[in-house]
Amino acid sequence: MLILSRKVDQKIRIGDEITLTIIEVRGDQVKIGVEAPKNVKVFRQEVFEEIQNENMAASKQPTEEQLKKLFS
Repeated sequence: MLILSRKVDQKIRIGDEITLTIIEVRGDQVKIGVEAPKNVKVFRQEVFEEIQNENMAASKQPTEEQLKKLFS
């Protein structure tokens, strides 16, 4: 993991197309602006994990009992 120190209004570049800007630092909270192409998905980690969990649950085959409940 690369750890960088930045101050308000300073930026971090990721590749050629992504820029992170430190917007505000207040106590233990940091507001970060993200500039990225529209085709790049940007999520908070906890949201990304929830999406992954939902996708895994949706991809599992339903049991015979679940199917019977649906069609009864």
